[in-house]
Amino acid sequence: MIRYIIRRLISLIPTLLGVTVLVFLFIHLIPGDPAIVMLGEHAAVENVERIREQLGLNEPLFLNTDAVGQVFRGEVGVGEGFKSLFESQYFLFLGRLLQGDLGKSVHEHTPIIDLLKLKIPATVELSLLAMIFAIVVGIPAGIISATRRNSVFDSVSMIGSLVGVSMPIFWLGLMLIYFFGVKLSWFPTYGRFPVDLSLKTVTGLYIIDSIIAFNSQAFGLALKHLAMPAVALGTIPMAIIARMTRSAMLEVLQEDYIRTAYAKGLQERVVVLRHALKNAFLPVITVIGLQVGTLLAGAIMTETVFSWPGVGKWVYDAILARDYPVVQVAVLVITLVVAVINLAVDVSYAFLNPKIRFE
Repeated sequence: MIRYIIRRLISLIPTLLGVTVLVFLFIHLIPGDPAIVMLGEHAAVENVERIREQLGLNEPLFLNTDAVGQVFRGEVGVGEGFKSLFESQYFLFLGRLLQGDLGKSVHEHTPIIDLLKLKIPATVELSLLAMIFAIVVGIPAGIISATRRNSVFDSVSMIGSLVGVSMPIFWLGLMLIYFFGVKLSWFPTYGRFPVDLSLKTVTGLYIIDSIIAFNSQAFGLALKHLAMPAVALGTIPMAIIARMTRSAMLEVLQEDYIRTAYAKGLQERVVVLRHALKNAFLPVITVIGLQVGTLLAGAIMTETVFSWPGVGKWVYDAILARDYPVVQVAVLVITLVVAVINLAVDVSYAFLNPKIRFE
């Protein structure tokens, strides 16, 4: 088991390296110049060039091909030319990254690590509540649909799951805001916490911090702000989990040992939960792990619609501002989170099914 985990962690290195290359190249395909975005379209040319020089935007993107020509013309030695070959924006970024320096935001002029510490707790809290909503609603719906196959509940839940998978997150978010925020005024329509209230933060997760502070008012307000974004973000994972649970349960319920359990006189609740669900849970846990990527991708739209101050909205604003370092680091962090979650899911198989041995 330990060797398997070590191998998987080592395999993350080329994955993350490939992500840095792809993100770096694709972000530079977006039209626009960060220097012009910072100074405005009517800025003087010399000021734009000065900013470009400060940000290193005048360097080659990936490889300094001029160094190759200098070597062939004999202007520089092979060693110096090889070194100059990697004097580019990408390798400068990679070099800083390997030294633990995430760089500075071009737009906010603040170290990215400081901004990341502020944004991650909001996205973590939103994603956790969305996943809890998806699991708490999706798994029971799938179990009931499987045990009551072809019933009215089965038909309604599967149609609802199909609608949930097909519904765009931004549209659902806007509908929730319109009906429950504007028309009924049940929930706040934007933000994470009222600006006129203060809460001492320990973990950065407002729900947990309000519990630590024994502040019931802050807990209720934080939960009300989370409700609509979490439902909008968790709807698609909930629908997928429900359909996968139903499919896996239907397959297991046809096995001989399930019929034997019924023949022994066991209650249906015991057979379904202790025997059927336990053996049907492997594909379900796989889907739950894969939905983490869906949550992080959907967080960009959800946080933008609800003005949620997390990583998703941060990335969206960074793309509009052509803030290359922020986008690169944020995507790299998201990739790392998804990879670690997938590793945790794989390792959990050994505990759910003792027959599985990674060695």
